[in-house]
Amino acid sequence: MKKVYVVVPAFLFVFASVCAQNDSASLPGDTIPIMQPDIKKEKPREVYKLNPGVDIPVTATGTIWSLYAFTKIYSKDPSNSETISALKKTDVNGFDRWAIRPYSKKLDDISYIPFYGSMPLPILFLFDNRMRKDIAKLSFLYLEAMSITGLLYTGSTYFTNRYRPYVYSEETPLDYRTRGGGKNSFYAGHVALVATSTFFMAQVYADYHPESKFKWVFYGIATAATGATAWWRLRGGQHFPSDIILGLTQGTLTGLLVPKLHKTRLIKNPNLSIIPFTGQTHGLAVRYKL
Repeated sequence: MKKVYVVVPAFLFVFASVCAQNDSASLPGDTIPIMQPDIKKEKPREVYKLNPGVDIPVTATGTIWSLYAFTKIYSKDPSNSETISALKKTDVNGFDRWAIRPYSKKLDDISYIPFYGSMPLPILFLFDNRMRKDIAKLSFLYLEAMSITGLLYTGSTYFTNRYRPYVYSEETPLDYRTRGGGKNSFYAGHVALVATSTFFMAQVYADYHPESKFKWVFYGIATAATGATAWWRLRGGQHFPSDIILGLTQGTLTGLLVPKLHKTRLIKNPNLSIIPFTGQTHGLAVRYKL
């Protein structure tokens, strides 16, 4: 199996400490004062930083538009039977044509399992001590990521009428082929939303626990959930491959990039170290472990 490694940019935070020793001889009876180090508990550095001037307008715009557009894209006027009956498989481009198949209610219903299951993922933040302290900030970032996906998905579906694959199949009942929702193929919203939610969760966990190997479990779950949703939507006659690819790409990038773009600087990278050296010259050596 081919392994794929994702290199995540990070910023180095260096802690400097200076220790002094007095090696000079002392006479008997001398009193040598012992200085107790002033140890202060360092406040954990914040992982993400919000920019209200940007984040609030972006989130508000995406949320308001999505709420409005969702009421419109699922109430499109139905197509007339003459138009639907005149459709031909050759009207579909060669890349997508093989995905034309009849509507499957069973696969349609199954595709909602990861869809609904991924929506409440921020609840998991409450089970981690560090993330629980930032629950308000993380919830807002999650809303921002989902609002961006909602804006892009509903915007494309609102302004575009692309027939779903099952509309081209004569095995699908005509009354179902003429439904207004049959014009919402572009692009795969279920896939995009699942990808955004699951990859957001995986990225947040990785940013809070960069040294934990358990983060790969979250990335694996995100990949599996997104892939399963994509497969069921494809096999159920809901979307063409190009719709799936676009939804998968947009959702994954949004889920990963929203946390990354808010990540504070000076976060320690466990693979990067700065080591002082001395000899004929003095300096610092930078080492990065692959």
